[in-house]
This record gives sequence, C-alpha cells and structure tokens, in this order.
Amino acid sequence: MARHAIISGGSIGGLFAATALLRAGWTVDVYERSDVELAGRGAGIVTHDTLIDALRTVGADLDDLGVMVQDRVAFDRSGSRVAVLPYPQIVTSWDRIHQVLRRLVPQGHYHLSRHITGYMQSSAGVVATFADGTTVSGDLLVGADGFRSAVRAQMLPDVVPDYAGYVVWRALADEADLPPALHRDIFPTFSFFAPSGTQIIGYPIAGRDNDLRPGHRRYNFVWYAPAPAADLRDMLTDDAGQHHPVSIPPPLVRGAVLDAMQVQARRILPQAFVDILDQSARPFFTPIYDHHAPVMHDGRVALAGDAACVARPHVGMGVTKAAEDALALAACADGDLAAYSAQRVPASLRAYQRGQQLGAAIFAPDPANADGAHNPILHDIMRLTATTVD
Repeated sequence: MARHAIISGGSIGGLFAATALLRAGWTVDVYERSDVELAGRGAGIVTHDTLIDALRTVGADLDDLGVMVQDRVAFDRSGSRVAVLPYPQIVTSWDRIHQVLRRLVPQGHYHLSRHITGYMQSSAGVVATFADGTTVSGDLLVGADGFRSAVRAQMLPDVVPDYAGYVVWRALADEADLPPALHRDIFPTFSFFAPSGTQIIGYPIAGRDNDLRPGHRRYNFVWYAPAPAADLRDMLTDDAGQHHPVSIPPPLVRGAVLDAMQVQARRILPQAFVDILDQSARPFFTPIYDHHAPVMHDGRVALAGDAACVARPHVGMGVTKAAEDALALAACADGDLAAYSAQRVPASLRAYQRGQQLGAAIFAPDPANADGAHNPILHDIMRLTATTVD
C-alpha cells in the first residue's frame, strides 16, 4: 500500500512537494488555507536550469514556459546604458509555474479552505490538526505553508522572519501600452538601475493567460525601497485604521502611501521606469523578510520551501529552492529525514546569505553613486542577482 503524505500549503512549494512524492510512489493530499484558487498577481519568476530540470522530473508541461531574455543591462539616472552582461534566461510568472504543477495533482486531492495549524506524531505516523479542530492522519507531514508556517512555528518556535528594513514595490505594465522608444530600449532586457540606496530590476513576462505573443506580454517592475520600521507600520495601516502586522492586501494600501511612492519614484528613478510605473495597474508592496531554519525535519515532519527558509528576492531562488527541496525530500522520504535536512539546510543557508549580501549592497552609502553610473560592484550585482547559488 502506498504511503500517504499530508502537504500543508497549496502554493508552489506545496505543489512541488506533492508532485515529487507522487512520482516517488506516494499518495498525497494538499491542504490550502485559502478558500479560492491561488494566484500570484502576475508576479515574475526567473528560471534556472535546475528549476527547469525539476519541472521536467515531476512531469510538468514545459511548453510556452516564459519569455527568453538575452542580456542584462544596467541604466543610469539619465537612462543611458552603463553595463551589459550577456545572460540568456527564461523569465516566467508565478501563475504559470503554479498552473503547470497544479494540473499534476489528482482530482480530489487538492483541498481549499483547509488550514493546518499543528500536528502530533508517534511511531505509527503523524496526525495534522486543522483550524476547525478536525484531523487527518498520514505517514509524512510536509510543512510547505510559507514564511509564516504554522508547522515551523510548532517545530522551531524561535525561528521567525526578520524584517530587513525595506520593501519591494511591484507593478505590471502591458507591453502594448509602452511608448515605442521605451519598448525598444528597455522591454527586451533584464534591466537594472542600481544607485546607492535603492534598486530596480525589470524584465518581460507573459501577458494574461500566459499570452506570449509580441505585443501581448507584460513588463514586470520590481523596486526595492527603504522603509524604516516606523514608516512600515504606517504603510501597513489601512484607511479604516487597522494595522496589518506582516503584510497588507494590495487593495487596502492607502492612497496616501501610493502617492508618496509616486513622488519618490519621480525624484530618483530614470524616466523610463517612471513611465513604466505610470502605465502599470495599481502597484503593491511587500515588506522584505528573511529567515533560515537550522533543521528541516522533526521525526516524520519536514519543512520545505519558504517554510524552511526565505532568502530575499534578489536571489531569485525561491521557486528553485522549493523545487530542490521537493526532489530531495522525495528521495529521502522512505528513510531517515535527517538525510534530507543534512542536504538542504546548508543549501538553503547559502541562498539566505546571498540574499543578505545583495540586500546590504543596495543600501551601502556611496555619494559617488547617486546616479547609478558609478556603482563599484555593479557587475557583481548583475552577475549574482537571480542566478544559481552554488
């Protein structure tokens, strides 16, 4: 009889764990706390060879995965190119990766509105408890429930996400809405603007419903901006005066916060990126947190993806890391999970440290680099951002 895995979390990390275990002969049930199918608001995902190999391993459809970009290009405040790095890479979207994995979970084994809040285990297996008090039994529990993981909170209560002191503003602009010169100079590239104290990256991704036709794609705008803790509290407070402690739903971001962002953008960003922002749907922001679990298992319970480690998004490894976790977990799940932890903890730590390194580089004081043309480590930033961490 096939062994049964309980997956807490139906996002990409949970789906990768489920599909890898299915390929290894397990039965799985995925439990997602949301009551609606997940969507990533079109967020961009940078792929790596290891991610594509992992998708192929679990049987995912790789057709029309994303947009190929050939070069990484850095711009200064005036909009001039200051560096070019050839780096062919496929860029895709969160929604596309989720979609191709979601199709692989058998009908009736993906459950919405089911929030796992804790677990008990014995020699006979593991029992997961839901928020409504009901339970489910299995041979393995995978905590793939994100950076606010309830499974990790029980396993490792001292491991909590730390706020990094800045936020990332994200926006999407339709390709068809971009001015011709901007489309020619910016749209085809993986773009950087890296003055002291802030940073932008941007790249093309598919349009709605994974539309990859020229003229129907979108540009993914990503802007790292400082936000001291006191400012963050105000940014996370909605018009009704309710404070959202960790992150705020995009529709609840106050108009005053959006207006302040627009003023700041016009003060420091190249005009091309201001134009992209102006052509975008309503921008939203996410505070930057990170954490790293020193162990990724407890008996028959394992952590995977962001539940185990969040590396800051400069690394561009969140989805790839979740994929590598899943394949390693499936290989070890019939034996001792200590081997899984021993393999994945140091790998996650390298991504965590790389993210902190790249984050610190953004905010290193450098009056000579106010325009982004004189960043002394620009080539390192371009080479290390969203690349595989060895």
